[in-house]
Amino acid sequence: MSTTELPTALRPRLLGRVAVNTVVGIGVLYTLLPVLWLVLAATKDRDALARSDVLSLGGFSFFSNLADLYREDPGLYGRWYVNSLLYAVVGAAVSALVSLACGYAFDKYQFRHKEKLFGLVLAAVMVPQTVLALPLYLMASGAGLVNTFWAVFIPVLFNPFGVYLGRIFSQGYVPDEVLSAARIDGAGELAMYARVALPMLGPGLVTVFLFQLTAIWNNFFLPMVMLSDQKLYPLSLGLYIWNSSARVDPDYYPVVITGSLLAVLPLIVAFVLLQRFWRSGLTAGAVK
Repeated sequence: MSTTELPTALRPRLLGRVAVNTVVGIGVLYTLLPVLWLVLAATKDRDALARSDVLSLGGFSFFSNLADLYREDPGLYGRWYVNSLLYAVVGAAVSALVSLACGYAFDKYQFRHKEKLFGLVLAAVMVPQTVLALPLYLMASGAGLVNTFWAVFIPVLFNPFGVYLGRIFSQGYVPDEVLSAARIDGAGELAMYARVALPMLGPGLVTVFLFQLTAIWNNFFLPMVMLSDQKLYPLSLGLYIWNSSARVDPDYYPVVITGSLLAVLPLIVAFVLLQRFWRSGLTAGAVK
């Protein structure tokens, strides 16, 4: 290849890189600009927010807004934060364990109508959660659980998409030969799953946990249907109520924005701490 032909040959590759980098840059800006606005807005007082003067460097009021946040309806925001941590962290952990166990069973065991049942699981993935809110409310009402912690906590423990991922992870990370060797050594099925399979499924467990953590933390419609006691609200519903009140009382605006900023911190911390396991877990389907 001559030197005159080289730039022409490299031109499509260079244009492809420029196009890809442009799309990635737009995606990064689309993701980060709202977060940047939230950070800047949390440092402004009510008057600056009313003037849309968010980008100015003056009028730092973050600590004042933070104090107002915990003074508003005394202690209620802290209660909402604890509720969200219980719903999301504990619920996501239990849901991940249940999903991995179900996916492992679908992968490693043979039973009647196995694939038909798994087809129902896949079909359930396609059902929007808002469609299930009314049936779940009627079931909770029949069980006497409406307006209780359990009305929100129990439904989030079962995740069809997590079961699907659990089967994929089991296929990619748990060789049948290892299980056969454990059976020869006399291990029972439960002991084999807990001591042999579950440690291998660590990346899958973290991946399902993060997906479910995000879904539960952002859950809004189910708590709105199930709960009437503000002390049981998660952050998503509580901040929505305050934001609705801000239309009448503008003093709520700095409180809502500061509360929203604090609300995203647990998700950021979880992804930063667990991203190594999450990235490896996403490649599970290509390992086998």
